[in-house]
Amino acid sequence: MIELENVAYSYGGGELLTDMSLRLPPGSFHFLTGPSGAGKTTFLKLCYGALVPTAGHLRMFDKDVREIDRDGIAMARRRIGVVHQDCQFLDHLPVAENIALPLAVSGQDKLEAQADLKELLNWVGLSSRANAYPPELSGGERQRAALARALILSPDVVLADEPTGNVDWDMSQRLLRLLVELNKMGKTIMIATHDLSLIRAAKPHVQARVLRISNRRLQLAGADL
Repeated sequence: MIELENVAYSYGGGELLTDMSLRLPPGSFHFLTGPSGAGKTTFLKLCYGALVPTAGHLRMFDKDVREIDRDGIAMARRRIGVVHQDCQFLDHLPVAENIALPLAVSGQDKLEAQADLKELLNWVGLSSRANAYPPELSGGERQRAALARALILSPDVVLADEPTGNVDWDMSQRLLRLLVELNKMGKTIMIATHDLSLIRAAKPHVQARVLRISNRRLQLAGADL
């Protein structure tokens, strides 16, 4: 799915990440840890093509990102759902329309898309909030809406950047269960988090690798959960 080989990323004359190698095979589950400022968000941006490595090779679905044109990157990104840390929505649109925005540019059949949206809202537990507006949502509802928007195009890979950072423990558990369910459906999952309790809570439910960014490098933080 996504493969990094000796990847580095520099910005403003300084190297933020260096010598990173990782392969995300189909159906795998990874946690990405490290202190604030270690580069977890930058790493995820590399994985979905928002940033291009300054050294090394990064392949998305068997193609080197440097050899993919803008349209090719856009197509590849449809196969990668991203749950952003800041959960930004258009406040003048109801939740259902915010979640469906990626469909507007994908050219999907309208009736089929509406059926998919209805099923997805039910799966994340937001059917009753479909017509609510983003400012009316709780933190947990916003995170579930963000997850739904990341999934609306049925991606092969889901990258979640601190998805439980602004919610209570019960909601963290609920979001984790949804991501574990996705993995059992065959999706490749990577969760960036600083919450080690969340990683421990996953242990009975999924086999995952725990990775850590330390001193600008990617390390295996522990054995499989």
